[in-house]
Formats: sequence, structure tokens, C-alpha cells
Amino acid sequence: MTAKSLVEIVFHGRGGQGAVTAANLLVAAAFKDGNKGVQAFPVFGAERRGAPIRAFARISDSEIHLRSEIYEPDIVIVQDESIIELVDILKGLKKDGTILINTRKKPKDFIFSKTFRVATVDATSIALKHDILVGGIPVVNTPILGAIPKILNKVTLKSVQSVVQSKWKGEQGILNVKATQDAYDTTEVNK
Repeated sequence: MTAKSLVEIVFHGRGGQGAVTAANLLVAAAFKDGNKGVQAFPVFGAERRGAPIRAFARISDSEIHLRSEIYEPDIVIVQDESIIELVDILKGLKKDGTILINTRKKPKDFIFSKTFRVATVDATSIALKHDILVGGIPVVNTPILGAIPKILNKVTLKSVQSVVQSKWKGEQGILNVKATQDAYDTTEVNK
């Protein structure tokens, strides 16, 4: 992806998967990497575990004055593949947009990979491997964060790992940092 002044990102997830935390940590990492303008904010429908939710992130080289939802994202991040059947994840996605999906599938397995840049990572398996669970359910936000530097040049894995380490202390921090590395190493991108 070429450098752009403003990059807008929509996270699609389910309540309890950490989409809001992922958006917040992403912008913290982007700020650490020298981006002057960052924003992260959620939109909730029915606020319950498992319900579809959206979170937004904006990253820019300069101050951001927008205060609206993101209607034409550059990047869409899908934390739960089953959401693709419930929500139009492609809605408003720019023609040169990128989609990052938590799945076991390859980018070419998605019909829209002919039109958009698609990246895939098995964030669920990575969360399970590193025991990143809440109530026995895998929380995929840190593996997703580890995949983002593969598709976005405004944030580095080093900064992602730094903010993750500051969010979770001790053994939990170490496991989450390892999950970001595993995700970065295994993310596949179609173009």
C-alpha cells in the first residue's frame, strides 16, 4: 500500500473479540510510529457478547478533523469470518482497498480477491495456541494486530508489540506479543 495522508479502517467483529481494543491499540502503535493524527472509536448495536460490532480507526500524517463514522474505508478487518454472511463488509470499500480476514482460508478462496487486495490469518488458532481466552472463547485482537503491519505501512510490528506489552503485563503480555509475531509471520496477502 502506498503512503497516504489519511487511512481509514473499519473493524468488524463480535462483542468480546476485542475489536474496540484492537482499534485503540492500533492507533497507539501508529502514533508511536510518528503519525500525528490518530482516532479510534466504536459503534455498538445490541451490546452483548457475540453480537456484531464495528470499531473504526483513522491514521494520518497530520491532525484529523473528521468526527464521523467511516463510510469509505481503505481497509476492512474481519475478526470473525461468519460476519461476512451477516454484514456487507465490502460496503464503501475503496476500489484499491484491502480486506484482512481471520480465517483458515487463503486469500484466493474469496471471490472478492479478484477485485480487492485480501489478506488472511488464522487468528483464532493463534489465540488458542497462546491461551488468549476470555471465558474459554479465543480473543483474536492481538493476532489481528500482528497481521496489520503486513498490509499497512503506517504501523510497524515493533510498535504494535510495544503497545501490546504495555497493555498486558507479565506472562499475559508475553503471550500476546508472541501471538502478534505468529500472526505477522503467517499472514498471506494476495497482491
